[in-house]
Amino acid sequence: MRALSLLFFLFLAFVGAGLFFALMIYYDASKDLPNHHVLRDYKPEIVTRIHTGDGRLLAEYATEKRVFVPIKEIPENLINAFLSAEDKNFYKHSGIDFTGIIRAIFINIAHIGTNRRLVGASTITQQVAKNFLLTNEVSFERKLKEAILAFRIEKLLSKKEILELYLNEIYLGMDSYGVPVAAQNYFDKSLDELTLPEIAYLASLPKAPNNYHPIRRKEAAVTRRDWVLTRMAEEGFITPQQAQESINKPLEVSLRYRPDMVEASYFVEAVRRKSLAHFGKKELYGGGLSIRTTLDSRLQHYADQSLRKGLIEYDRRHGWRGPIKTLDLVTPEKPWREALKALSKPGGSRDWEMAVVMSFNKGYAYIGLESGIEGKIPFKEMKWARKHLPDEKLGPKLSQPSDALNVGDVVLVEETKKSESGTYYPPNTFSLRQIPEADGALVAMDPHTGRILAMTGGYDFSKSEFNRAIQAKRQPGSAFKPFVYMAALENGYTPASIVLDAPIVLDQGEDKPAWRPDNYSQRFYGPSPLRIGIEHSRNLMTIRLAQKLGMKKITDYVERFGIGKDLPPVLSISIGAGEVTLLDMVTAYSMIVNGGKRVTPSLVDQIQDNDGKTLYKHDNRPCPDCQGQDFNNQKMPEIPDLRQQVADPIAAYQMTSMLQGVVERGTGRRARVWKKIVAGKTGTTNNDVDTWFLGFSPDLVVGVFVGFDIPRSLGRKETGGTVAAPIFGDFMRKALKNKPAIPFRVPADVSFVRVNRLTGKLTDLNDKDAIMEAFRAGTEPSENMLNSEESLEGVEIIEEGLY
Repeated sequence: MRALSLLFFLFLAFVGAGLFFALMIYYDASKDLPNHHVLRDYKPEIVTRIHTGDGRLLAEYATEKRVFVPIKEIPENLINAFLSAEDKNFYKHSGIDFTGIIRAIFINIAHIGTNRRLVGASTITQQVAKNFLLTNEVSFERKLKEAILAFRIEKLLSKKEILELYLNEIYLGMDSYGVPVAAQNYFDKSLDELTLPEIAYLASLPKAPNNYHPIRRKEAAVTRRDWVLTRMAEEGFITPQQAQESINKPLEVSLRYRPDMVEASYFVEAVRRKSLAHFGKKELYGGGLSIRTTLDSRLQHYADQSLRKGLIEYDRRHGWRGPIKTLDLVTPEKPWREALKALSKPGGSRDWEMAVVMSFNKGYAYIGLESGIEGKIPFKEMKWARKHLPDEKLGPKLSQPSDALNVGDVVLVEETKKSESGTYYPPNTFSLRQIPEADGALVAMDPHTGRILAMTGGYDFSKSEFNRAIQAKRQPGSAFKPFVYMAALENGYTPASIVLDAPIVLDQGEDKPAWRPDNYSQRFYGPSPLRIGIEHSRNLMTIRLAQKLGMKKITDYVERFGIGKDLPPVLSISIGAGEVTLLDMVTAYSMIVNGGKRVTPSLVDQIQDNDGKTLYKHDNRPCPDCQGQDFNNQKMPEIPDLRQQVADPIAAYQMTSMLQGVVERGTGRRARVWKKIVAGKTGTTNNDVDTWFLGFSPDLVVGVFVGFDIPRSLGRKETGGTVAAPIFGDFMRKALKNKPAIPFRVPADVSFVRVNRLTGKLTDLNDKDAIMEAFRAGTEPSENMLNSEESLEGVEIIEEGLY
């Protein structure tokens, strides 16, 4: 009895000590546990999505790409599949599955020495504790903390709430956090579109997604999927027949590594920067914002196409700058294919391929591509590749491919199907390509709202992320002149008013040489109407007009349009010597065509949070009748026009008419669009450094800029009319295709009178230079009126070419 008593007391002491140490361990593990109450108000980091104005996806921003779906929206079969695979006793335990732990211990003992993966016993609640509140550290302490938190979570949240957190948080491979994103990335489907075999596959992934990759480890993936289906049948969630039918189906995935997004990198980056500045990084990358932009995906595609085409055409006019590299094919260190693969493809190459020149024969350059394909470049597909010389000049004409290329040259090529004349080529025929050195930008805007419909800030974002549409400040040259002439039209002038086009010498002050400005053509044309001054971009007329009006009046006037801030009131400003961005100029031209109404450029229409609450809206005009009403053929609600009038609408229309003449008869003739009504103005700075074209139809304003990032001359006679205007014309032809030819809107109190455009005098139908000129009512010319104190008699009027 004494021995039994001793043993009993020893047992009690042992148990007591064990309990004491257990309590100590529990206390130690509990004292610095994370606050599990945060799960009650948990807001997961959700992907922010940016869409075009026409609903297409532009970009996604997230630290972890995640879409949160409430438990009531998750299909029951999907929930049951995860319960079968991960935690069959989920609805029976209180956070820890002791039955599962014992079973796992016996299974793991039985598998000792078999190299089989250890069986775990973590419940879904424990996984929630680990994923949300702990780290992935493998240790006894972390497992103990996980167990304690699991008990606490079960007391805090309902089973459905725990499942909701789990299914939206679990990592399932392929950059997929949560089942909604996994459904998209693996099958390109929403949750309610998934089939039973697809659901079972997703439920097979939590333990080790990479071990069950649907392509690289397909056999293992199918085996694991079939096991989940079997488990679902064993638990009674599906019938054995459903399980077998699903097992018999192949595992077919539609991997969505990258969603189908509209390409608009410069625009998207501008939106991202503004959103980041406004909302901060945490909200932008995890707040699940929905950002609907102003972008028109069709116009953006045309903008990219037209700018790249124009830059390539300009680049070809100035010759071949040489190969990417030249390989030694005579005594090579390694085979040419390996050497080619080792080279980095230049930024901006896009879909072009790198090739090495192997030989020449009978008017062809024979090439080898990295893929092993051997092809040829016909001489006619590289005749443009005359040597590039300083000052954008060209070397001698080519007579054969070897005049431009050498064996071993690494060049960019693009497969071509037919020649410019329409002759079809055999397979593996290529054209020689070169990434343009000059760059540019194009912006398209709705002139009535300021919505930016397209923006491309350069040839290619991978070549340069610098956005020349909004970040580059350059001199606009003659594209600035319309605002000087509009100031005159608001101060007593008409389009037929006469200004002298003759030499002028201006004193610039002490110790400075006299300024002797000139026309681009270096010729003088005598007294000419304002219309001719705009249509043919006369510098001397513009300077005289500015001098007459006073530069302070002009700088104050242009500031209304957002392009005159801090400009010095000096005469050189009148011909575009100040610096502006392309977006500034497009916005200003919008205020010409819209009748002088102020617009503010906008990249974004609306931003909503993850709950659908509107955080920002560009159009804040009141419209109480627009909300919550069914349409039953009642009168459409009227929305007030709150735009400020910054320019006289008659002067704005007169300038629109004059700019229409620029395209029809003047320096912008290469911007013409067949059977469409467009207007615009060229701009070229000294030495042909910066080239511009700003133009519009009644409902679309487009601006184009082309120049070198480090300013230098684009070459002799490379002007706004020859470089930028063709890009504008190409874009507008596509943008206005199948659109009606809408005339420009005429305000009240405009009187049309037939005059000779070269003299501004009244004329008749028989005059080949007659036009219908727009006058403010009461300012029309009278019979035999010259509109000036200066006579035009004996003055030679000379038509200028494109400049």
